[in-house]
Amino acid sequence: MKFVVGLTGGIGSGKSAAADEFARLGATVVDTDVIARELTDAGGAALPQIKSLFGNAFITARGAMDRDAMRQHVFSNPAAKTALERLLHPMIRAEADRRIAAAEGPYLVYVVPLLVESSGSRDRVQRVLVVDVPEALQVERVRARSGLSENEIRSIIAQQAPRAARLAAADDVIENSGTLDALRKQVAALDARYRKMAVRAKS
Repeated sequence: MKFVVGLTGGIGSGKSAAADEFARLGATVVDTDVIARELTDAGGAALPQIKSLFGNAFITARGAMDRDAMRQHVFSNPAAKTALERLLHPMIRAEADRRIAAAEGPYLVYVVPLLVESSGSRDRVQRVLVVDVPEALQVERVRARSGLSENEIRSIIAQQAPRAARLAAADDVIENSGTLDALRKQVAALDARYRKMAVRAKS
């Protein structure tokens, strides 16, 4: 049995930085956000159905899904959000399953932003690892990297599980309001622990 750690956290928490560090240390990383981008990029498997469902207004000149336009559309249109999720979620899940089955590393880090909200994803992991930061810092980081307004960012946060709910579901927590070096030290300690757990799980 593969030892799978589910990595989650709110927007702007630093999930990608943590995942990158686990990968640098030798873990296999399967990131559902990366899969979603591949599916909706130019030539991606979801593009024909996105075009059929939503029209050319949501396709960029280079042939990818217009993520900004789609984000604005689904936030103001619950039916569109449901339609997009019904299209993408099974495709993401199938590709994630394929990559998990093919994984060769000492253990696997499965990055799922909505892990706590999704019972199906929770059932696939042996540990839940939450990257945690205060909400004010989430807003600050996302605004710096994305250009979204504070209201837009807070509306995204409001659609995710509350911070307290994520922490209540966590087996392990990375506190990521400090430096990248502090994050790396926490990941290194967890990597050592997960390697031992993975060996025990196989025996």
